[in-house]
Amino acid sequence: MGTAIAWGALAASSLVIGALLGLARSWPDRWIGLVLAFGAGALISAVSFELAEEGGDVGGGASVAIGLTVGAFTYWGLNRALNARTKGSNAGSALALGAFLDGIPEQLVLGIGFAAGGEVSIGLLVAIFVSNLPEAIGSATEMQEAGRKPSQIRILWVAVAAVCLLATVAGYAVADSTSGELQGGIDGFAAGALLVMLIDSMVPEATRKAGDVAGLLTTLGFAVAAGLSAVS
Repeated sequence: MGTAIAWGALAASSLVIGALLGLARSWPDRWIGLVLAFGAGALISAVSFELAEEGGDVGGGASVAIGLTVGAFTYWGLNRALNARTKGSNAGSALALGAFLDGIPEQLVLGIGFAAGGEVSIGLLVAIFVSNLPEAIGSATEMQEAGRKPSQIRILWVAVAAVCLLATVAGYAVADSTSGELQGGIDGFAAGALLVMLIDSMVPEATRKAGDVAGLLTTLGFAVAAGLSAVS
């Protein structure tokens, strides 16, 4: 259990590190766009190889498809409610919501994997860490530009990271009673939430701020994360 907590804390820490980097200085819009584009590519890789593919291997295509649908509608519904409450779209809040909704199932799977085999999935760990950083940097920067106090932003991201760490512990604790179909559904849920967030918030924001190089950075992010996912 101690090892699972340590690795889970490492994965979740990237959320706090990213938020602190976003608040540390004034980032030019173009830089934020480049960071978001790279992160979008890493997240697409995570959806493809660490969530959808592995979910299908352990739980079958049906469980992943159900999870995808539930995750997509959950993110979409919560994001609409958030936008209505804040009187308009807020890219920073949307990215934070996406990090929360995909971070919990990702780290649940991490904990389950520890309990099942006692070894960390380096590919999943790296995918979580690499994709969390730009999400948190972009979100913290957008929130600060929207007028949120830095102290509020720091507290938010520490809370998100803490909940994600608890998800690792929960995954470890319930691993014995978790079927392959449920694990596949968990993977699918994370993938569904991520896909909607990417299309609705992260990719448009990256393109708006980075311009015509956004696609290149997205491809680079995908390539780096896909290469790292082969490490296990």
